[in-house]
Order: sequence, then structure tokens, then C-alpha cells
Amino acid sequence: MQRLTTLLSAAVLTTGLMAGVAQAQDSSTATNQAQTQAQTQTQNFSDEQLQKFADASKDIAAISQDYTKQLQGAEGEEAQQSIREEANSKMIEAVEGSGLEVETFNAIGQAVQQDPELMQQVQEMTQGQ
Repeated sequence: MQRLTTLLSAAVLTTGLMAGVAQAQDSSTATNQAQTQAQTQTQNFSDEQLQKFADASKDIAAISQDYTKQLQGAEGEEAQQSIREEANSKMIEAVEGSGLEVETFNAIGQAVQQDPELMQQVQEMTQGQ
């Protein structure tokens, strides 16, 4: 259970990284819309979407772990920025590869943070694999 909570925490933290990328690319309006959507549609995610979120979260946690090690070994701000950009790209690929849009993934991540029952549901989906 501890490992699962860590996994989901990593995914939710990573959501913040991807939200930062989306904000830089699309403007803060898109990010604000995703946050509003998460707050108003907490219970409106299908089981399929939640399963895709759980699957993508596992992939993102692994990517985050790999790139964290690379960041620790990187020298200089430019090298670190390059690693961050590559990691964000890989995380976005993982989300899109799961069948979710980044905005939906972020909205689910925010909803999971705010709703303990939803967090439990996603944890159970992750354990079932």
C-alpha cells in the first residue's frame, strides 16, 4: 500500500510538471480551465478513464524515477533544463499513449488529490494489475 501511495503521489506531482508545460505552451487559461474542470467534475470520470489514469501513472512514476537520477547527475542549469524537457516529453507521450489527453490526466490527478474516495478507487485499479 505504501508503494502504491508513493506511485500515485509521484504521478500527481508529475501532473504539476506537465501542467507547467501546458501552461507555457497553451497559456494559463487552458490550465485554469483544467483546474475548474477537475473541481466541478470530480465524480464524472468513467472507469475507463480512471484505469487509463492508473496505467499512465505507473509509467510516469517510472519515467520520473529515471529522470530524477539523471537530474541529480547533471551539471549546470542548461543540462538540467534539457533533462526536464525530455522527461516532460516522455511523460506526455505516456499519458497520450494511455489514451488520455494531458488535460484529462491533469484533471483526474487534481480530482484524486481532492477526493479520498476517488484516490482509493484509483489505488484499487492499480493493485488489480
